[in-house]
Amino acid sequence: MPSSTASSTPPAASSSIPTDIDIAQAASMQRVSTLARERLGIADEHLEPYGHYKAKLSLDFVDSLTDRPDGKLILVTAISPTPAGEGKTTTVIGLGDALNCIGKKAVMCLREPSLGPVFGMKGGAAGGGYAQVVPMEDINLHFTGDFSAIALANNLLAALLDNHIHHGNALGIDVRRITWKRVMNMNDRALRDIVVSLGGPLNGYPREDGFDIVVASEVMAIFCLARSVDDLKERLGNIVVAYTREQKPVTARDLQAHGAMTVLLYKAFAPNLVQTLENNPVFIHGGPFANIAHGCNSVIATRSALKLADYVVTEAGFGADLGAEKFVNIKCRKSGLQPSACVVVATLRALKYQGGAELKTITAEDLGALEKGLVNLERHVDNVHRVYGMPCVVAINHFNTDTPAEITLLMARMAELGVRVVLTTHWADGGQGATELAHAVVELCEQESALQWVYSDSDTLWDKVNKIATSVYRAATVTASAKVRKQIEQLQLEGYGHYPVCVAKTPYSFSTNAQLLGAPEGHTLDIREVRLAAGAEFVVMVCGDIMTMPGLPKQPAAHKIDLVDGRVVGLF
Repeated sequence: MPSSTASSTPPAASSSIPTDIDIAQAASMQRVSTLARERLGIADEHLEPYGHYKAKLSLDFVDSLTDRPDGKLILVTAISPTPAGEGKTTTVIGLGDALNCIGKKAVMCLREPSLGPVFGMKGGAAGGGYAQVVPMEDINLHFTGDFSAIALANNLLAALLDNHIHHGNALGIDVRRITWKRVMNMNDRALRDIVVSLGGPLNGYPREDGFDIVVASEVMAIFCLARSVDDLKERLGNIVVAYTREQKPVTARDLQAHGAMTVLLYKAFAPNLVQTLENNPVFIHGGPFANIAHGCNSVIATRSALKLADYVVTEAGFGADLGAEKFVNIKCRKSGLQPSACVVVATLRALKYQGGAELKTITAEDLGALEKGLVNLERHVDNVHRVYGMPCVVAINHFNTDTPAEITLLMARMAELGVRVVLTTHWADGGQGATELAHAVVELCEQESALQWVYSDSDTLWDKVNKIATSVYRAATVTASAKVRKQIEQLQLEGYGHYPVCVAKTPYSFSTNAQLLGAPEGHTLDIREVRLAAGAEFVVMVCGDIMTMPGLPKQPAAHKIDLVDGRVVGLF
């Protein structure tokens, strides 16, 4: 294993430095039945194995956990992401391993990766270095088929909708007011805006349509927020797919689709159990993106983990302005979850990038850029502690290029906020590289905390997005076209005003301008589109140029992925 001064995020691959997939393929894994029995006390009959190293918990077993006490929930979030990398998922895994190293019974809860980023540019979601979840290839590719089930349920509803219109349209659906889109689990910009039903009367009525990526589907959001199968079915039935000519909503229940959708999702709804490189248990289940959805793993997996462990480490997507805000105001509000502590992850390299340093120079000492970039970390820490009400610690993924002067500057600035900073080396050293962080988190969990909402249920939808914009993003104002304002007002009148709001915007800045780094203030949040998610029970406010169907980059990661002698190569 590399020394603790090695980079906490994988450096460029070379013949002497193992890649993530090299490390994962060399792992010594326990059979999942042994892991479940010895670490969690789960008997074989409560598992549905998918091979030797991954399995689903039976829903009957999940239901039997209800009366057990809850462990402590720890949220891991981060600064605004940069090309330099922060290592949030890697920190979740390293911290979970570290808690087990110091004698605590800990389980990790993560989101499932989407094939869009896997074959695109962001990469997978199984950690890195010696803080990984395995089997890494399976997790980053098809896994247990959950995303396929979600896509099928979504697209079944789309097919039933068009079929209803084709066979007489008894509900009087206005084909100009269909809101339900099809989805696929891949970045494909060509499918964002399309025309369907061409080819004559037998193929239906031609109309404009489009695809979203699976992680943006309302079915994904419902899947991750539902607390039981009955709740899942009820929420699916509440999905609004279109409006009549009288502008009355048409739901999946009206189309008699929710029963069959539940059948498609039933097996997938059971949480997935896998393990870290150190053979510690991990639940990976569900995976909405935080920039276009609410960005958290499933409620059912998190609640199950809390019944089975003393400490549960989970993450929220992207920075604390997006993922943590939605974790608090959507997931916690809807589920009753109460985090006991929060970890904010950063790297000195990423902070220098936030301060204006070029990517090619971020390994060199640059106190000026670091000082400018630290405002991003300070803003996120302030939001976590003051706005969300969670006690927090800052975890710095340590690189061998970090200098003593840079570390001293960071420590001094955080000390002014009364926040502890811990340097971690879990990428290189696994759980042993994050034991100081584990002790710090255990101490935080013993403190009193009171989770705070950014807005109340009784606030109007417009007031809710204004409070997020001004208190979390530090925007000066929120704007929207007359058409969008009218849509928001109409949703308020129709009885959806008590729902949380889910802001879809760039993750790379507090503003809607991805190039505006650091901690900008006084900017404008412009809402260009509003989407009702009646089944998920939130209203999506689409801001800036954010896309719910991403595209692939000029050099997608797929170009490097291959199968050589029966072995996957190039997968990170």
